[in-house]
Amino acid sequence: MRKRIVMSMLAGATLLASALLGTGAPAARAADVPAEFGTDWHDPVTAAPPVSVPKEAKSCQVTLAEAQFRDFTPYRGTYTPPQGCGDRWSKVVLRLDGKVKGRQYDRLGYLHVGGVEVLRTSTPEPSPDGIEWHVEKDVTRYSDTFRSTQDVEMLIGNVVDDTYTGVIDVKATLTFYAGRPEASVPDKVLTLADGTTLTTPRNSERIVAEVYATGSGGGCEEFWYLTVADPASYSCKADKGPYREVQIKVDGQLAGIAAPFPNVWTGGWSNPFLWYVVPGPRAFDVKPIEYDLTPFAGLLNDGRPHSVEVSVAGVPEGQSGWSAPVNVLVWQDAHRAHVTGKVTEVKASEPANSSVYTPGSGEYRVDTDAGHRLTVAGYVDTSHGRVTTTVGRTLANTSVHRWNDGETTDALDATWTDDQSVTVRAGGAPRTTRTDRTYTMSGAITVGTDDRLRTVLTLGDRAAVTEARGGRRTGWSRLDDTYSGDATYTLNVPRDQRHAVGRSSERYRLYGSDGCYDRSLATEQGVLTVDRSGC
Repeated sequence: MRKRIVMSMLAGATLLASALLGTGAPAARAADVPAEFGTDWHDPVTAAPPVSVPKEAKSCQVTLAEAQFRDFTPYRGTYTPPQGCGDRWSKVVLRLDGKVKGRQYDRLGYLHVGGVEVLRTSTPEPSPDGIEWHVEKDVTRYSDTFRSTQDVEMLIGNVVDDTYTGVIDVKATLTFYAGRPEASVPDKVLTLADGTTLTTPRNSERIVAEVYATGSGGGCEEFWYLTVADPASYSCKADKGPYREVQIKVDGQLAGIAAPFPNVWTGGWSNPFLWYVVPGPRAFDVKPIEYDLTPFAGLLNDGRPHSVEVSVAGVPEGQSGWSAPVNVLVWQDAHRAHVTGKVTEVKASEPANSSVYTPGSGEYRVDTDAGHRLTVAGYVDTSHGRVTTTVGRTLANTSVHRWNDGETTDALDATWTDDQSVTVRAGGAPRTTRTDRTYTMSGAITVGTDDRLRTVLTLGDRAAVTEARGGRRTGWSRLDDTYSGDATYTLNVPRDQRHAVGRSSERYRLYGSDGCYDRSLATEQGVLTVDRSGC
């Protein structure tokens, strides 16, 4: 089977508090569930929590963009700061409202303000009768960008013709809440000149890079986790198999590594019926990878431009398919014009990447075991003393990929771990933040002799965060966002003859020293049957 059919229907180009909320009716009774999918279904909904906002604070709203996307022409406009809410805000919330009807693939999009990427998103696939959805995101960290007039650019690349009729209609707004922010926000938000060059303020004392890394575009890098190396016979190839690693370098020196999140868009795994109501984790609000570059602050503070390069290890030479825009967040020393410092350690293990092919009689298997470790350290001499930062990151990926002749059976069981510790020493007891991330994907596509395609899939997005001072725990949180789906339809027939059936569910749990949140959703044939909250 052609890979275009087998894995995805994408044809276009969360912060923990991010949210996507549906606008449909309450959960239905079992008697209201049809025998199969019809021409309409519940608006998209996820179990993620809404953005918390101050209840008593004065608020102001600004429209960023309002556009209809029919092709690959970006929307361009101008942002003007709000009037009446000051220039310091306790919270800034981005909201994207969208609607589409007819027939359309899922599409990937972005929203830039002053060149800063404030949202990366994908879209749901519509019903003939039409759907509406919205995304909310806490964008307080970009407050520096919002304090002055800026150019706005937005694009959700789309194709509209006689077959694919869905015009994507969106409106993006910012709501500002006056007051003091709950956490320290960056003093500056920078982008890379020409995409590769960074010049920081000379008094930078903390630097964090954000990378919105997505494999997309309809080619094999959209489902990189299934690629195989020669001599395996499979429709998507990569020189060294499925291991991918997003790397950032400063002046050619490795400064950070990360595991990319295995995004599944709403046509993914050959089966849009899995995603019509409940999308996969992060599908509508792509979370950026964060790299703490503070160990390099002393180097970057010399007033000169420096090379900052982001690349994806494992992508075959010359092959496209990845997008990785970069924002740089900077905290400055208000009492010193020039903060000096030095990189004291850059230590990386040799990357491990074993991908073993086992041929059989019509059955094939690839076992992958890969990983990498990196430690970087450095200090800055600030107005409040020397501050030393040590960042350690360990990546690992194991997977088993099985398929048969013709790829009418195609299955994957994969786990990615991305464990990071950041230790800051500034006079007293050291402060350490440890974040252990785990991403899981377990599923299979099968096509029967009757052309009935079935996809069964479970996705997991988990994170454990522990904060400690002097070895004593001061805070903690646990995230577990799990999606499960099972859907079947008939291939190679008109849409009204697919006789599609499917169930999906999501449970999002976030708990820790700051409290808890727990919400469960379930759907059947496009009807929301469960919407339950409570800890």
